[in-house]
Amino acid sequence: MKKLLTTTLLGAFLAQPLAAETTFIANTFYDAAHPLAKFGYTEWAEIVKDLSGGDLNPQVYTGTVLLAPRASLQGIRDNVVQVAHHAAIYTPSDLPVANAVQELGFVYSDPVAAIFAVADFSMHNPAQLQEWQDQGVVYLGAYATPAYILMCAKPVRNLEELKGKRIRTAGSAVSAWVEEAGGVPVNVPSSEMYTGLERGTLDCATNAANDLVDRSLYEVAEHTTLLPTGMYWSGPNWGYNPDFWSGLSADQRKVLMEASARSMARLIINYTAQAESALKVAQEKGGNVYEPEADLQASVDAFREKTLEGIYDTAATTYGLNDAQGTIDDFRAKMSKWQELLAGVDTKDEDALTALAMQQIYADIDPASYGVK
Repeated sequence: MKKLLTTTLLGAFLAQPLAAETTFIANTFYDAAHPLAKFGYTEWAEIVKDLSGGDLNPQVYTGTVLLAPRASLQGIRDNVVQVAHHAAIYTPSDLPVANAVQELGFVYSDPVAAIFAVADFSMHNPAQLQEWQDQGVVYLGAYATPAYILMCAKPVRNLEELKGKRIRTAGSAVSAWVEEAGGVPVNVPSSEMYTGLERGTLDCATNAANDLVDRSLYEVAEHTTLLPTGMYWSGPNWGYNPDFWSGLSADQRKVLMEASARSMARLIINYTAQAESALKVAQEKGGNVYEPEADLQASVDAFREKTLEGIYDTAATTYGLNDAQGTIDDFRAKMSKWQELLAGVDTKDEDALTALAMQQIYADIDPASYGVK
């Protein structure tokens, strides 16, 4: 009987994992089909599990079931979720540094350089690092969108057709351009674009072209104009609760850094591809795709120059940055650095981009101390 009991207990012990896995909640407000959810969270979770040998087990929630877009930062702080995507444009007063550098989104057009430059800046710039700490978030990687374009219920190909149109915008820079060009900026979350266009409270939406398919905008926006109105990158794609992060081992934190590097590469490759594919799908379903006419394009070009000329004043006056010029110059230097680094790299090679990110962003960051309380 004693032998049987011992054998039974030993069998039960061997059936248990050697160490309990760390299960945690990961949240993005984007729908599951969106690239920022699919590649930034669903596939990222699988990468995390694989790299950790099953030790880290993110439970991914997509959409607004747990948190509305504007509530993501608070949700991270309060440990409602242990990691989340947060778009800083929804909380400008909380994240002035992140929003100040987002003002340059209207200026740049390369999303591959942007995603890595933003992560590089966000994990090394002292002012930005202090902001993450002050707001109760550990930053671990970026997102970046392809260039936002106009998706409209009626054609908007020139300034005359844009006049008076209610256009969903994200961020102050594009809102200022819309107003200057004669439109009416409407700042609502991207999750409300479809209903706004369907009900007529919006005439157009600015967003990446993939939303024509991923959010079925082709059904309510039959007219797309390939007018680049900036890219978006503000805020963390993976922002961790500091207490949760500090409770992980250094090896676990290192795994999450590696997962961020690979997921940024995978995300931007596929996000760009889906945007290009969506334009073709929309046309196949009867939609129209236009090039902007000369006056509309000239309006955007002029606004880019104006943005660059006034960026230091904007960062200091609008966002209250103490060292506005130093912070902005550091960000622009990171952009130039990554444009040069990527010049000789196949930007569709996930392994090559991952290796470059690990070397240039994470190599000098100590997982034993970074973000630890």
